[in-house]
Amino acid sequence: MILASSLFIITLIFVIWQPKDLQIGTSAVIGALVALLLGVVSFSDVLIVSSIVWDATLSFIGIIILSMVLDEIGFFEWCALKMAKVSNGNGHKMFVYSILLGAFVSAIFANDGAALILTPILLAKMKILKLNMKSIVAFLLAGGFISDSASLPFIFSNLTNIVTANYFNIGFMEYLSIMIVPYLVSVVASIVFLWLILRKDIPKVVDISLLKEPRTAIKNIKLFYISWVFLLVLLVGYFIGDIYDLPVSVFALGGGLLFLLIATAFKSVKPLHIIKEAPWQIVWFSIGLYIVVYGLKNAGLTDYLEVVLKNIASQGDVFAIVATGFLSAFLSAIMNNMPTIMIMDIALENIPNTALVYANIIGSNLGPKMTPFGSLATLLWLHVLAKKGINISFLQYSKFGFIITPPVLLIVLLALAYSY
Repeated sequence: MILASSLFIITLIFVIWQPKDLQIGTSAVIGALVALLLGVVSFSDVLIVSSIVWDATLSFIGIIILSMVLDEIGFFEWCALKMAKVSNGNGHKMFVYSILLGAFVSAIFANDGAALILTPILLAKMKILKLNMKSIVAFLLAGGFISDSASLPFIFSNLTNIVTANYFNIGFMEYLSIMIVPYLVSVVASIVFLWLILRKDIPKVVDISLLKEPRTAIKNIKLFYISWVFLLVLLVGYFIGDIYDLPVSVFALGGGLLFLLIATAFKSVKPLHIIKEAPWQIVWFSIGLYIVVYGLKNAGLTDYLEVVLKNIASQGDVFAIVATGFLSAFLSAIMNNMPTIMIMDIALENIPNTALVYANIIGSNLGPKMTPFGSLATLLWLHVLAKKGINISFLQYSKFGFIITPPVLLIVLLALAYSY
């Protein structure tokens, strides 16, 4: 346990620290190789981990490729400009609309897509609007929070969702039918608490005349209209895939590559550039860190968690759901939600209460917002901001995260408990 824990902690430190621009995926893969060499995991364990994460990983690649192509044709910039224009210069309306936009992007294009694609666009627009730094940070903190808190409704909305759905053989429609209520409650609760906490930094009036018209952001109007139809057809495809028990990646990756071909035919993107610029490091991060975490499972951590969860499950459904969600949340905040979801999934396998599986997902999606290193989406988000000259300190982020996350998490878990 000491060896496995030490290796995990060292790997996570390098992932967060990124010394000399060492990529997060490279650190995770090195950690996995060391785990293999030291005997913390075996080659058969690597195969088991691969069987668990392959669908999530391929789905993520597809979603990111689709997001990058849509970004290239001006889809997200149009959405951001439209959101700003609809607010009619009311700063508080703009704040709420930006959160709703983030909730939409996170649900359809996953939380990492929201962090990678939407953040720089919103930041650029806020600078054009000449907002002061406090207002910019308020909008960014809200956007960063909603990217994870709204990644609940679909299996493909978060890597944690895909891994868990595959692990417990949860179908697309079954998952959506249970998580749609927690998703809607999460969006509403997030808006309320974000506004209450950040309202003093939100400008009352914003001069939207400084922004260009949304239509001017679109590079190819015909392809733009096609993209909306394509997204609808793709969503229908997920439901059809569920009927025939097809992996999520068939549609996520297939859809991403197909739309890349369509955009290429319209000469709106350079396919090699899209493929090259895709965040492949996240793929290596996902696989590498899961292998390192599997060493903790071999050392007995999941056995201990299983005992704890069985005691929790015996206390009544509402208590069990809330307690499981908060356990997952605090583990995610401390050790990142990617390893947490895997450890908790394994620990929940022999507990006959499926509601706790969904509580685990909610906890691992919202809980990471309490620390800067809680989720990959937050690490990406902070990295994007740092490159744009916006530095949010560990203390500033953690203070914000610990204030807003627990009440929103509690409300969402209660929504699950009473709607399940």
